[in-house]
Amino acid sequence: MYQLTFDTQAFIKQQWQKKPIVIKQAFANFEDPIAADELAGLACEEEISARIVVTKDNGWEVIQGPFEDYDTYGESHWQLLVQAVNHWYPDSQPLVEAFRFLPDWRFDDLMVSFATPQGGVGPHIDNYDVFIIQGEGERRWRVGDKGDHKVRGGDKTSPLVEDFEPIIDVILEKGDLLYIPPGYPHCGETLTLALSYSVGFRAPSQQELLTQLADSLIDTNSGHKRFESDSESAEPGMVSQSQQQGIMHLLAELANQPDKYQTMLGQLLSQNRFELDICEGEEALDTDELVDLVSQGASIARIGGLKVLRLEGDLNSRLFINGEVYPLATATEEELLTLANENWLENEQAQQLCGNNEIASLMVTLINQGLYYLAE
Repeated sequence: MYQLTFDTQAFIKQQWQKKPIVIKQAFANFEDPIAADELAGLACEEEISARIVVTKDNGWEVIQGPFEDYDTYGESHWQLLVQAVNHWYPDSQPLVEAFRFLPDWRFDDLMVSFATPQGGVGPHIDNYDVFIIQGEGERRWRVGDKGDHKVRGGDKTSPLVEDFEPIIDVILEKGDLLYIPPGYPHCGETLTLALSYSVGFRAPSQQELLTQLADSLIDTNSGHKRFESDSESAEPGMVSQSQQQGIMHLLAELANQPDKYQTMLGQLLSQNRFELDICEGEEALDTDELVDLVSQGASIARIGGLKVLRLEGDLNSRLFINGEVYPLATATEEELLTLANENWLENEQAQQLCGNNEIASLMVTLINQGLYYLAE
């Protein structure tokens, strides 16, 4: 069990998306949820996103996984980073649970890194919020202020930036936490063999929203309204400001029509960037079998990283799960919220929910898809 030692609601009001902060001993008696050799084993798997960053005199070399061995990298100047460890290693999920004071739709993944002395990724800027928790070992972190930071090497697609003047310069020890909002340059340097945990939170960009909205309008054959005006520019080659604004107002109209954006938003926010560890059973269940197993004491759990969301004020009774829409016309709001909020449905909860035939049918579908599973 991982319990944060600070006031999370005060953190949201004072720090969240405002400024970086170091919280010493944010976790008391912190224990690493995964060992270095177990992390190295995950990085050998084809389905898992992993990379090694080697620190060199003139920069950094990035090698993408999977990896067969690590002997060639030596005992210093490199770092292994494994994404979405919470999808593949269930013992890491309790660490993620500690950060559910923030909504699931924002949560991206748990990245775990193993670093040798002098290993790191260089000064860079992220476009998401990150909590860095120090496990075994020590790392020095420097964080700069927001500003016009020069991109390293002139590559505007790279997050790497030139060095900066730090506003935070700290050595993190086991159980310490560093929070960094988007836009703040930062750089980590490993002092001793170290395990670090990055809990990332991400919101959709304008590009992602517009792309998803366009796809949704095409799928539903909607969004056909065109711009109309009662006056025209006297200059044939001129697009007037009022017409520019009127054309763009067509997009603003969609943002005020829940029937146009809610489905799109639920699908977008419930998707994962990284593969899930789908666990389909050998034989498909039916509803009667599920109800029988639950009556015998089984609980129902979702796989690591699966997002189950309910939109407040949704015009429809439904859930959004892994980018898909699941209507539940007979479910109460309380039942919908229970399904959205609980990663693990204890037996009593599972029995109550499966008393609704529509929910029981949904659970069978999700279990057969490998998104949920039966547990003791």
